[in-house]
Amino acid sequence: MMQLLLLLAISPLISGLIKTLKARMQTRRGPGVLQFYRDLYKLFRKGMVIPDTASWIFTAAPYIVFVTTLMAGLMLPMTSTKAPLDLFGGVLAIVYLLGLGRFFLALAGMDTGSSFGGLGSSREMTISALAEPAMMLAVFTVAIAANSTNLSEVARSAVGQNWRFFAPAQMLACAALYLVLIAETGRIPVDNPATHLELTMVHEAMILEYSGPHLALIEWAASMKQLVLMTLLVNVFWPFGLASGPSVPGALGGLGWLLLKLGLLSCSIVLVETTNAKLRLFRVPEMLAVAFTLGTLALVSTFLF
Repeated sequence: MMQLLLLLAISPLISGLIKTLKARMQTRRGPGVLQFYRDLYKLFRKGMVIPDTASWIFTAAPYIVFVTTLMAGLMLPMTSTKAPLDLFGGVLAIVYLLGLGRFFLALAGMDTGSSFGGLGSSREMTISALAEPAMMLAVFTVAIAANSTNLSEVARSAVGQNWRFFAPAQMLACAALYLVLIAETGRIPVDNPATHLELTMVHEAMILEYSGPHLALIEWAASMKQLVLMTLLVNVFWPFGLASGPSVPGALGGLGWLLLKLGLLSCSIVLVETTNAKLRLFRVPEMLAVAFTLGTLALVSTFLF
């Protein structure tokens, strides 16, 4: 229950922190850190407009995306090395759950018959087809040392071997997963979540027809997905502060370390977004090819050294 509440409560905070830091680095006032909570509250109180051409897929997609992202987060160790749902799957289950939510969101984008929805769906599936293999290669590099794809076992193995994070294979895998994080969360230089130009949208083009509580669920799920990927990066490669067992002091200490690591990672994301321009769509596969190459080199070097 604690991890469930953390996923629901911290994910909007991380999104608000990134927006605020980005505005400060661009010498703008920007929104407050808690603005995302206000946006969710406002959207849940609004009514919904559903297109006449939409089927049940359009209505069911927000709930499927929200539940699958939440389930993926519960399979991930956050404050301790024990994940709540680690018995139901490891890293493969997380990738498949996130892919299932993306699949239904892409279907919903095409379901309304809007040209922009189909455009965003095709772009989203293209990017995911290139990003998911790189993410799996990066995590498999760490899983080999633990002899398991279960992330709880990976975290327990990583906590006792902190020196391994200076190995070349670990650094290559970390760089690959970081590039995947930028692509999967729709950040610059892959996508611009704050754009208003439909022709340059990727994720936002799929949800143009959503409003009210449906839009709130999709936005909340997107922030939770960002938190899941960020937690996967920091707890797999920098497992400092993870509690070894279920205890209140250990959970509080693990929460403090988690917030610190997420804050530092958020600062690096803001720095990348501020110092880079958005890539053209045909240049995005080149960036993801670099991530795939780094993941492949990390996996190969694990066997060689």
